[in-house]
Formats: sequence, structure tokens, C-alpha cells
Amino acid sequence: MLPTTTEALVLRTVDFGESDRIVHLLTPGSARLTAMAKGARRSKKRFGGTLDLFHHLRVQVVRRGSSHMARLDGAILLDPFDGLRQRPARFALGCYLIELLARLAPEGGARGDARRLFDFALRALRVIEASEPDARLRLWIELHALDALGLRPELRRCVRCGSEIAAAEVGFHVADGGPTCGVCAPRLEGLLRVHLGTLRALEQGLRFELANVGRVALSPAALDEARRLVDRFARFHVGVELRSEAFLDETLRGAAGAGVVGAVPLP
Repeated sequence: MLPTTTEALVLRTVDFGESDRIVHLLTPGSARLTAMAKGARRSKKRFGGTLDLFHHLRVQVVRRGSSHMARLDGAILLDPFDGLRQRPARFALGCYLIELLARLAPEGGARGDARRLFDFALRALRVIEASEPDARLRLWIELHALDALGLRPELRRCVRCGSEIAAAEVGFHVADGGPTCGVCAPRLEGLLRVHLGTLRALEQGLRFELANVGRVALSPAALDEARRLVDRFARFHVGVELRSEAFLDETLRGAAGAGVVGAVPLP
């Protein structure tokens, strides 16, 4: 088969054998793609310095029929996202986003959905690269990532009966992915209590581009509530604690303790 040329983001790499490398990529044509880069750890001509985390590439891949693993024949570096490595908080949030995408992005997804997810990933990395990440930016990155993955939570209507939520405080059912009204809530267990204002703020945040989402007003209490909700919802879908999560938590706590100013939106 002839090689196919496509853009890609490096999500993860795993050394294989003495000289090869397995590369997990996010592409605009098929979402997550796993490829074998033969001789990648020896060949400076084809892969020298390109197969690193965050790297935005133009790659040549050959799909092997029904095999799940393609062959990576070459890569050209388009953007290394060097700014992500200049601040610990940027690096930590970038790692968290990439690991979230690596876990949840489908392999062989529909082209339209894959393009949307890939474009989101590029925008999100650029926003992180231009920011001093804090808890607010983490919230919006995580929520927009879930939306781009097709896992957007319901924020306005009861997930059981469809009625519009109007009570000042409601129960959010993580497994069903949304709030419950006063009639449906007593039938369910393990509800996460959340204020209507927090749901409205999250809904508003999804209407903004990531570069402008800092305009959404969130009090410290609402931010804490929103963080618990989105964290529980994301963990439900991921199924495990991401390896980068503890590093991100520690880094953001350190940044807050050092008095780092919040995220700076792109112009």
C-alpha cells in the first residue's frame, strides 16, 4: 500500500525491541492511530527529534489492512510546542490533556468527529502554551476536552425525565451524565449536590472558545463545585486515575502557593 500523508499529534511513545518505537498519534482523519516506527531510535534521518510528546507533525503512514497497527515511514516537525516545557504548570496541564485524549479518543473514528477532536487538541495546547495555568483553566480544558470527545455532560435538563432544571440546588447523577429534578432524584443514589448557578456557568463556558473562556464568572465556591463535578464525570469515563493527575494537582497547588496569576487568554 502507498503511504498516506497526514497531520498528527504525538500522544505517547513506547520503546519496542532494540531500535523500534510504537507511537500513539491523534490524527484528523481517524482520531487515535497506533503506528510502528521501525528503527526510530537509530534513524536520525527519518525521525530525529520528531517523536516526542506534544509534537505536531506531518507524517507518512502505511495502514496494514485489518491490522490495528500502521507503519510510520517518516515525520516532519511542524510545531514542537516548546512553550509547554517552559513552565511546570504548562507542562503538567499539557500532559494531563494528552493522557486524557490518549485514553478516550476512539481508534478509527468518523472523519468529521476526528477532525473536530484534532482541531480542539491543537487549540487547547496553544492556549496552555500562552497561559499560566490555574484551577480555572484546568476546569475549562477538561470540560471542553470531554465535549470534543463526544462526552459532553447534560447541564440544563433532567437526565431522567427531560424537564428543565429550575431548583436552586439539584443532584447530578454522574453515571447518567447530568442533573436530576426533584421528582426523579429520590429514586437515585450517589447524587452529587450542585447549585443551578454552577451548571449555568459550565453551560456558558462551553459556548465560549477556550481562548475566551476566562470571561465566565465563577466564584471560588462555584469553581470548587464545578471542579468536583467535572472531575467525577471525567473519572467515570476514563475508569482509572490518570498518571499525570497527581503531578498536575501538585504543580497547580505549588503555583497557587507561589502567587502565580491565573490563565492569560490568547489575543
